[in-house]
Amino acid sequence: MTEIPQSRPELTETTAQALLAAVDLDEVTRFADLGGQALALALAAYTRWDCDVLLVDVGPKGEFCTTPSAWVEGYRAALLDEGIPAQKIHYIAAQKDVHRADVLANLAGYGDAQNIKHLGPLLELFLHETSRMISDIRKGSGSYGLLNRYGACAALDDWEEAGKRVTRVLFRSSHAPAEVEVEIEDNSTWAIIAARLAGADGFLRDNGMHSFLHVPRGDTLVVTFDNLDVAMTKREDRRPWGYAFIEKQGWSMLGVMANGWTWYRDPWVWQQFDQLAASGFFARYKRVVFYGASMGGYAACAFVAACPGADVVAISPQTTLDKSIVPWETRYKVAWGSDFSGKYGDAAQVSAAAGRVTLLYDPYEALDSGHAERFTGANVVKLRTPLLGHRLGSSLQQMGILGPITLAALNGTLTEGEFYHKLRARRSFGRYQKELFKRVIDRGRPDLARRVGRWVLTRGDNRYIRKAMAAMEG
Repeated sequence: MTEIPQSRPELTETTAQALLAAVDLDEVTRFADLGGQALALALAAYTRWDCDVLLVDVGPKGEFCTTPSAWVEGYRAALLDEGIPAQKIHYIAAQKDVHRADVLANLAGYGDAQNIKHLGPLLELFLHETSRMISDIRKGSGSYGLLNRYGACAALDDWEEAGKRVTRVLFRSSHAPAEVEVEIEDNSTWAIIAARLAGADGFLRDNGMHSFLHVPRGDTLVVTFDNLDVAMTKREDRRPWGYAFIEKQGWSMLGVMANGWTWYRDPWVWQQFDQLAASGFFARYKRVVFYGASMGGYAACAFVAACPGADVVAISPQTTLDKSIVPWETRYKVAWGSDFSGKYGDAAQVSAAAGRVTLLYDPYEALDSGHAERFTGANVVKLRTPLLGHRLGSSLQQMGILGPITLAALNGTLTEGEFYHKLRARRSFGRYQKELFKRVIDRGRPDLARRVGRWVLTRGDNRYIRKAMAAMEG
């Protein structure tokens, strides 16, 4: 019989990363810490997903605190010290400020130090259908009875404390709790929003799982690919990606929306592109550009086959999720069983029909790099963004260069020289500095790491590097 440890495990950077490795979500937009006991987990979540961090200031009975608790100031300062932008940190101390979260932390909280019954109302506020929560459960607390109403738990770790067994679990939500009582206009559904955006001269086509929104303006058409859930629940304007940006340029837009992580593998979608091509829709425009990131990047590279000669701009795209072709792709299990055959199937092959295919990716992200290597056509331009991760679009935005890079790429004027000149902004970007420093350390080059650290710290502060340098010198 395995002996149970007699003390709570320390939550370090390493243990936090191990806990998040159990979270079976590819995309996380918001991480919420209930009560402020999971700083290391919040830092690891931001590093892993580039997500917003919600500091949920609640008391022992689940009540929102009327004045900030003692932990809030130091917690926020630590996040800022690690390079997390202030706009990604949200203090939650009232129901009106609540946002649904993809991952929650309830460490040493309800079900352990506090009564589990006070967690229920908070779950109603913060959970959605696929939320995950890392929570501590003390034996005899009745926690499983409450949590099983909302989903299921899997044990991650356990220990004894004050004579009681405590288990750290990963909770998976399986249904949508009651909606928070906020006023939502009747015309806020996607169908009504999209119809209004299309106007008299555009169109909306929708089969429930996917939709096509056409907004006509100028003689340049940008075809974008987006997730409807993200647009409707995580953007204040409830618009497809880049709507305002494209509108500002006076360009027309065809926004293709997926109601879930589908990779657009729906025969109805393929038929729509066939019909648009056959009707001469794309031929009306002087310039057509397909744009997307990750799943949308795959779609941009695949469906450009409907408009031969159009350009593509794709960020961290996949080429296919067909396991017989990319057996090394371990992400996105939700779409592994989809059919990636046909003329819109393997993006690396069918994108040969495009004019220019501009790929932005991190060569040190092994899976993204593997997909990028499958693009071998003469029309492919690969722009490497080292150490910025899979969600590099967010990093480029934080550096203030996503807008000009995207504009030039969509215009067809972006050169490799211009791109790499703008990318020099990463030298002062905290996340890049940290990843560069860690990579040098991992390669067993402490002298070079010291040089990198001194270079960074003489030009500003980076908490991670400052602490690591002190440890190296100590």
